[in-house]
Amino acid sequence: MKLDDCRVDGSKRFVLAKCPTSAKMDKSLKKEYLKKMAANTQLIAELQEKLYAEKREGVIIAIQAMDAGGKDSAIKHVLTGVNPQGISVANFKAPTKTELAHDYLWRVVQSLPERGMIGIFNRSHYEDVMVVRAKNMRGGYSMPDRFFKGSDKAFFDARYRQIRDFEAYLYENGYRMIKIFLNLSMEEQTKRMISRIDEPKKNWKFSLGDLDNRAIWDEYAQAHEKAIAATSTPEAPWYVIPADQKWFARWLISEAIVKVLKDCKPKFPTVSEEDLAAMLEAREKLVNGQI
Repeated sequence: MKLDDCRVDGSKRFVLAKCPTSAKMDKSLKKEYLKKMAANTQLIAELQEKLYAEKREGVIIAIQAMDAGGKDSAIKHVLTGVNPQGISVANFKAPTKTELAHDYLWRVVQSLPERGMIGIFNRSHYEDVMVVRAKNMRGGYSMPDRFFKGSDKAFFDARYRQIRDFEAYLYENGYRMIKIFLNLSMEEQTKRMISRIDEPKKNWKFSLGDLDNRAIWDEYAQAHEKAIAATSTPEAPWYVIPADQKWFARWLISEAIVKVLKDCKPKFPTVSEEDLAAMLEAREKLVNGQI
């Protein structure tokens, strides 16, 4: 399996059930792919340094998944070695009262990185179409009457349009989005949840609320499918990554990040002749102990 096999850009009909949750890679290949990911990690660090120095484009990595999908560990492993000065991380959990008092994209705008930086969204604005749809939470908003008129389909179609427009706006203003959906099987989620209970060092990761989400697995799958299908564009495609084998999923994510960073073509800024002359003069003074 290659990265292109996971890419969803709106050119074809998307059906989540047809996307594998495991690439079924033989474990004997694990060392090989760990080496490949290490090489990608090094390349990401080099490209990010140029991106940060140039400050011409920004990159946003939005990661969505079911509970225990591996979002946190993917971020930790793939971006190891990257200069933290050029990274920002935003976690989008249940919105606060302040966030609910604004439009649903407000908190995302507050978390946009500066151009030159990589912004990581651990969950994202897609919570407001994925979770809200899966849990039928539309009625919980404090909004004018017109907000509640019309069907659920019309409501979510409007939000999908708003998200497409928002992401197009970002692209036109110097940002590229890498949208990752970690496609986890229910069987693998079961194993990971049991591990969180059995292993004391993982106890903190377990939440009883995760079991409530398992009870509406099909609703979540439908919400994920509809959101991905409606918001995949050539400028902001989704990558639906088989997540059951963490080591292979991380390699695919690293491939997606390398691809986008290369597309940015970052380079270190060049110095003008005037500034270069001033630098050489300063160097001479430093060497001669004049300053």
